[in-house]
This record gives sequence, structure tokens and C-alpha cells, in this order.
Amino acid sequence: MFHALIFKYSNFNPFTESGKAFKIILFTINNKNRINNKNILSKNGIDRNGDKMIELLVFLIMLFIVAIISCKIDKLPISPQMVFIFAGIIAGWLFTGYLDIREPPVSTILLLIAEIALVLVLFTDASRVPLKDLRTNNLPPRLLSIGLILTIILGIVLATLIFTDLSFWEAAIIGVVLAPTDAALGQIVVKNKGIPLKIREALEIESGLNDGLVVPFLLVFIGIGMAAETFSPTGYFIKVALEQIGLGVLAGLSVGLLGSWMVIKSRNRGWITSEYQRIAFLVLAIISFIVADEIGGSGFIAAFVGGLAAGYITRDAGKVLMDFAETEGQFLNLTVFFILGIVIAGLMPDITWQVILYSILSLTIIRILPVAISLIGTKVSWDTALFMGWFGPRGLASIVLTLYALERLTTFPGEDTFILVVFITVLVSVVAHGVTALPLSKRYSQRNQ
Repeated sequence: MFHALIFKYSNFNPFTESGKAFKIILFTINNKNRINNKNILSKNGIDRNGDKMIELLVFLIMLFIVAIISCKIDKLPISPQMVFIFAGIIAGWLFTGYLDIREPPVSTILLLIAEIALVLVLFTDASRVPLKDLRTNNLPPRLLSIGLILTIILGIVLATLIFTDLSFWEAAIIGVVLAPTDAALGQIVVKNKGIPLKIREALEIESGLNDGLVVPFLLVFIGIGMAAETFSPTGYFIKVALEQIGLGVLAGLSVGLLGSWMVIKSRNRGWITSEYQRIAFLVLAIISFIVADEIGGSGFIAAFVGGLAAGYITRDAGKVLMDFAETEGQFLNLTVFFILGIVIAGLMPDITWQVILYSILSLTIIRILPVAISLIGTKVSWDTALFMGWFGPRGLASIVLTLYALERLTTFPGEDTFILVVFITVLVSVVAHGVTALPLSKRYSQRNQ
């Protein structure tokens, strides 16, 4: 999918021309009637003929304002993602009408931007993970094994009980997509030096790795769903999913190891500047994705494994990519959240009590209970377990994996519920974690001094 999109939009540069793709989306929003009574995202549709650039202007003005007062925002109980998601909601209400993310070319362009963002985040976060710390800090392995698996299981069980119209595989996809946490939404916590280093490392490593680790589960459940809806043998689709996982790992290892070795050789000979080291690693992320896609593997897994390989070989790939994560990466991230806000504006009339209930449970019991269980025997206090359990915000990974699942599944009976649950959970998470991150991290650090 990814390479086909890049070929189709060959003039698109993810680092300098994100606005161009944004303009295409906005042009489509304002020039296409999306009223369709069978679709919850457009059944309340309003076609407005305003200036097609007004939403882009709103986005850029908000970005400029956030940039010039960023130090002030860091001291407030809000996050940039919160600002942009609500700016998107307001833009949706006032200017855009309701955006159908499943209708080309909107779905195509949005998926392209979101996939680029997640691929680079997967590679960057994985390359920054200090694997050696896993030998001295026993918390991340527990969170990423016991904690993650129990989160997925509990998410599936409660989705099945609350949304009785969903099949098992549909509930399973909801549970998987909402399992990973977002490192960007938890920066206030991991940067607070008053919090013990071991706790901060555990949360940062967990959020850096769990988005890549859930992809195999998602591929398997997508395979089960495809088999169920096409009345085909389940074994065939599971085999395909396992092949995608294996080939993704192979592609990621090959590109990550070979590319990183070449960067080291070039650096030792003085052939490469520090600026181009960053470009080289970013290109490796995209190459690993495309190579995996070409050979039938998972590009997301390839980007994740490639980042791990690059970080292990070069030792400093994560530091080299830090500037990207804080600049271009943040721009892509905020773009996705702004567009999500526009989408959510159209979802508001269709929110049910079941959706609200599951969103709250996803951020509390479904997250906190597995984390607490995974920390049994580690001598971690109950308040620390509660603190770590609460700070598992949902964000970019959940958004992109939702779009990916919708693109892969041609038949998805419960897709309306799926979209509502995931996007509203992300909205609730952005607000809840944005508001509580600063005061709770300060309170926790004071208690542990």
C-alpha cells in the first residue's frame, strides 16, 4: 500500500510538503458531497462551499501560536495534541462539514500521511530504546509481555460484552488497536526528573516498543476477520499473516543492519555530515517499509525491527534522530491529530453510552489492572503501579492502525462502531492524560523525594 501511494504521489516529500497533501484533503472536503444516509460519518453531512484553504489556515495559525508559547504550554495542564484535536473539531463544525475517512481520495491521502508518521515513529522510537537497560531494569519486560498481553485480552473481553453486535474478531481488533501507548503524549511524565529514573525508563521503553509489538496480533486478527467474512479457510489467512510477520522481521533486520553498517563505515571515513546521518536513518525507515511491502511482509514490523537494529549497531541512532522526533515528527503528529479532530466533529451525534463506557474502561481497568498484575513481585508500591497504569495514553499508533485495518478489510460489518470506539477513546485519552500529566507527575515526584 505504502509504495503504491508514494508512486502515485511521487512529488510528495513528507518533510517539506505535508501541507501539499493537507491541501488535497481540504480540497476534497470542500468540493465533494459526502451525504450518505448509510454511513455514520456522513449521514449528518453538510456541504459547505467556503474557501477550501480556511482549514489549512486554521491549522497553520494554531501551529504558529503553539510554537511561540510552547514554554508556557509545558507549564500548563494541556498538551499540543489536545490543542490541535480541539482545533480540528472546531474547524469541522464551522468550516469543513463531516469528513468520510473511508472515501477516496481522502482515505488515500490520510492513510499516506498517517503511515509515514507511524513508520518514522516506529523506527525512531525503536532506535532510541536502550536495550542494555532491559538487563538492569526488570519493569519494561514485564510491561511488554504480561502487561501487554493481558491488556489485549481484557480489551477483547470487555469489547465483546459491551458491543454485543460485534463478532469476536471485530472485538479483538478493537482490543489490539487500543493496546499501544503513545510516547509523545507522555513526555511531561518521562521528562520529570523528580520521578525515579527506573519508572521513567520503564514508561518510555514501553511506549517505544508496544506499538510495534501489537502489529503481529493485529495481522492475525485481520486474517481471521478476512476468513470469516469471505467464508474461506482460516488457516490460509493466518499463514499469510505469519508470513507477513516473518518477512517484515527479515526485511527490517536486513535493511537496518546493512544500512547502519554502511553509515558507520561512512562516518569512520569522514564521508558523512551529522545532518545527513539523520537523513540516512530516516531513509532507512522508509526503505525497510517498502522492501517489506514488496516481498509480502509487514512494513510496520520492518520499520520497528529496522529501528531496533539501527539502534543496536550504531548505539547513537536514537540520538541522531532526536531532532527529527521533536521537529518534523511533531509536525506530522499534530497534522494527524488536527485531521482526527475534523473527523470526530462528524462522530459526535453518533456517540453512545457504550462507546463512552468502553473509552473510560480502556483508559482505566483495561490498562491499569494488567499493569498492576505485571508488576507483582517487583517490590513496586501500589501507588507507583497505579501511576504507571494510568499513564498509558492512546494516540498516533491507535489512529494509524485503525486506518490500516479499515484499508485491509474489504468487509467489516462493525466498522462504524470500531471507528467510534477508537477515535473517541483517543479523544478522551488526549484530554484526560493532558490535564492530569503535570499535576499528577508533580504530586508523585513530591511523594517519592
